[in-house]
Amino acid sequence: MFDRLDRYIARNVLMAMLVVQALLLGLDLVINYITDLEDVEGSYGALQVFLYALMRLPWRFYQYAPVSVLIGALVGLGAMASSNELTVMRAAGRSLTRILWGVMQPLVIVIVITMAVGEYAAPVTEQYAKSWRAELQQQGGVADRGGGWQREGDNFYRFGSIRTDNTLIDMTRYRYDGKRLVSATHAARAVRNEGHWQLQDVRTTRFKADRTLTEQHATQPWQTSLDPELLRLIITDPDSQSISDLWRYAHYLGDQGLAATDSWLYFWQKLLLPLTLASLLLVAASFVFGPLRTVAAGTRVFYGAIVGLSFKYIQDLLAPAATIFGFSPIWAILTPTLASFALGFVLLRRAG
Repeated sequence: MFDRLDRYIARNVLMAMLVVQALLLGLDLVINYITDLEDVEGSYGALQVFLYALMRLPWRFYQYAPVSVLIGALVGLGAMASSNELTVMRAAGRSLTRILWGVMQPLVIVIVITMAVGEYAAPVTEQYAKSWRAELQQQGGVADRGGGWQREGDNFYRFGSIRTDNTLIDMTRYRYDGKRLVSATHAARAVRNEGHWQLQDVRTTRFKADRTLTEQHATQPWQTSLDPELLRLIITDPDSQSISDLWRYAHYLGDQGLAATDSWLYFWQKLLLPLTLASLLLVAASFVFGPLRTVAAGTRVFYGAIVGLSFKYIQDLLAPAATIFGFSPIWAILTPTLASFALGFVLLRRAG
C-alpha cells in the first residue's frame, strides 16, 4: 500500500512541518518572554517569566499546528519541486493523485499528536502555569489580570485561578442587596476539604450608609454550590479547554440561560481540526503543483503565510457574526475550511 516513494514524500513533508513548528515555537517563546518581562515584580522574576513561557509551549504547539502544516507542506514540497524531483516522478508515470497520497500520510501523525496535545496536555499545563504565576504575583502584591466571573444569587464572584489540587487562588466576592453593594470579600485562597470550602487570609469590607467596616479572618467557611470541576471551567479560557470540557461548559451555560457561543465556537474549531489541517495541506499541495511550482522558496513561504493569516482572519470575523446574526458557530469554522478545499481542488484540477 505504501511504497518507498510514498515514504520518501511523507518523510520530506513531515520533517519540513516539524522544522517550521520548531521555528514558530522558538520565535513565539522569545517574543512572549520579552513581552512578559514587564510583569516582573517581587517573587515573579525574569527566570519565572521564562519558566511560565516554557509551561505554555503545549498550548502554543496546538495553536500553531495549522500554520505549521500549511507552511511546512509548502517548504517540503517546494524543495522537491525546486530539485525537479516532482517533475521526475510525474515523468516516470507517478500520478498527481498518488503523489498527493504520499503528501497526506504525515497528516495522520500530525493530527493524532495535535489532538492529543489539545485534549490532554495543553489544558493541564495551562491550568498549572496560570495558577503558578498567580500565586507568585499574589506574593508580590501584583493583581492577576486573568480569571473568570460567576454569579450565584446575589453574589458576584471573581476567581483568579485554580490549581490542579483544586485550590482556588485570589477570590473576590461582591454581595448585593438589590442594586446596592453590601460587602466585598477577598480571600487569598479557597481550599476544598471533605466536600466543603474553607477561605484563607480573608478580608471583608462592609458598606454602610455612612461608613465602611473592615474585618480580617485567618480562615472562614464558604457556603456555595460551585464545585471544583465547574470552577475550573469558569476560570479556564475557552481556547485552552479540551473538547470534552467545552461540551460540558456549553451545555451548562445553556441550562443557565446564558449565551454559549464562544464555547461552541471553540468546540467546533477543535473537533473539526482534522478537516482544517487537511484543507490547508491540500491548498499547499495545489500551490506547489500549480501557480507556485517555479517560484523561489521564500515566495512560497510568503504566500503560505498570507493564506494562513487569511484563513484565521476569516474565522475570527465569522465568530462574532455568529452571535450577531444568530447562525450556528459551526459555520464560522466550516466556511473557510470548505473554501480552502474548493480552492485546492480547483488549482489541482488545473495542474493535473
